[in-house]
Amino acid sequence: MFVHPDEDTRTDGGFQGERAVLAGYLRDQRLTLELKCAGLDAQALAKRSVEPSNLSLLGLVRHLAGVEQHWFRQVMAGQDVRRHYRSEEDPAGEFTGAVAHPAVVADAWATWRAEVAFAEQLVAQAPSLDITGDAGGAGGTGDEPMELREVLVHMIEEYARHNGHADFLRERIDGRVGQ
Repeated sequence: MFVHPDEDTRTDGGFQGERAVLAGYLRDQRLTLELKCAGLDAQALAKRSVEPSNLSLLGLVRHLAGVEQHWFRQVMAGQDVRRHYRSEEDPAGEFTGAVAHPAVVADAWATWRAEVAFAEQLVAQAPSLDITGDAGGAGGTGDEPMELREVLVHMIEEYARHNGHADFLRERIDGRVGQ
């Protein structure tokens, strides 16, 4: 186990109401990502899965910072901001730039935490989950408005998938599995 059940900050459900359910499950998925990365140094966080993949825990943190930014800042808030870590020259920059340097790790966590804080505030202050963002704008691929509730469900799915990757990556690094 990663942590003793009495010390696990994630919940076991029990949320009341649609907003609380969606925000709560997303919060728990975010906490799971942090748990999978806990206690690792820059070298371990940047360790790649297997050739030829460039997947690493640090890459996942950087990728999810960009996913948070895209869906909450760009799509839901309509902000025109430059994407974190990726460019036309390096569209996979969140992974290729995930190198074993303490400053890169610190930047990734600070960026991810800032995007999570923005998203949590947006969700908390939204008048309802019916508000829509433009999924076709800001580099999106959709052509119809997207409701905040759908973005929240998508984010839960995104984290759940990547936390599965994080499980395997962490096991490869030091043998820790579960939770």
